[in-house]
Amino acid sequence: MKAVRFVGVGQPAQVIELPTPEPKAGEVLVKIGGAGVCHSDLHVLHQGIGINHPFTLGHENAGWVASIGAGVKNWKEGDAVAIYGPWGCGHCHSCQQSFENYCENWKPGQSYGGGLGSDGGMADYMIVPSERLLVSLGNLKPQDAAPLSDAALTPYHAIKRALPLLTPESTAVVLGVGGLGHMAVQLLRCLSGCRIVAGDVDDRKLELAKKMGADLVVNTKSTDEAAEQINKFCGPRKAALVLDCVGVQPTVNLGSKIVGMNSHFTIVGLGGGKLTMDGFSIPFGCMVSTPYWGSRAELQEVLSLAQSGRIHAEVTHFKLDETPKVYEKLEAGQIQGRAVIVPN
Repeated sequence: MKAVRFVGVGQPAQVIELPTPEPKAGEVLVKIGGAGVCHSDLHVLHQGIGINHPFTLGHENAGWVASIGAGVKNWKEGDAVAIYGPWGCGHCHSCQQSFENYCENWKPGQSYGGGLGSDGGMADYMIVPSERLLVSLGNLKPQDAAPLSDAALTPYHAIKRALPLLTPESTAVVLGVGGLGHMAVQLLRCLSGCRIVAGDVDDRKLELAKKMGADLVVNTKSTDEAAEQINKFCGPRKAALVLDCVGVQPTVNLGSKIVGMNSHFTIVGLGGGKLTMDGFSIPFGCMVSTPYWGSRAELQEVLSLAQSGRIHAEVTHFKLDETPKVYEKLEAGQIQGRAVIVPN
């Protein structure tokens, strides 16, 4: 089978031939129908994640059960499934609550999951180590639903944490209308009655944000001008939630200018920006957090929203051989919504 491989920090992804794996006891072999191309993959390729051995990329995955190992009871060949991305121990307190994204037994240098240290879904087939890591797709198509497992799950988890603040007279601001951001706008519209502001440096992405339900879109090339415009829209309360889906220094700086008191400043982007913290650098009562992915139960909730048509990922499909070029497009800011690799 073909697979897109991480071969070393600073080296481009490579498409190579590998043997098709066979599931061992407890494992499930999934025929991949779609693998999302996430900006986090660029961080893996350029900076690494403390794991130096080669592995197959792709951590947003969906497909069909191809075969099962001994002891697997809840899935059969042909079932359409999404693959839950962060793989924990399955036994600790967090994992038992389905928050494997916060596994207490994970240690630096270990795999984060398929596509992030273990073999992921940018291949014809992928081994999933436990049936607990699969969630039914229902009526969703894998090539369209794959990004929901991260691009939707991550902002969903972050927004749920802030929901008590998102009342009808409040405002949430989404910075960056890429893969995560365009889902965040939709999720805010579904989950809360708050007003929604979307900011980006690309006017094409701002048009997408309007389409997805933003009440105001702001070009953020000038952070001072953007802050003035957003604060005027929000009023004296400022933003109850700032969801930074980029995490570069300009968006972190902008977020600190527009977030209000007793609010949430949530940074999910991995752009490397730094927030200086002292008693007066952010408003009083503001909670700063860096949530990671979401729980398995929350993935079920996200898929339910998609199954009922209330959210959808804006996707562009590419063949597996095109993946290295897709990464170049992503780095150049030329992808609207989410690119999805379709091996099968």
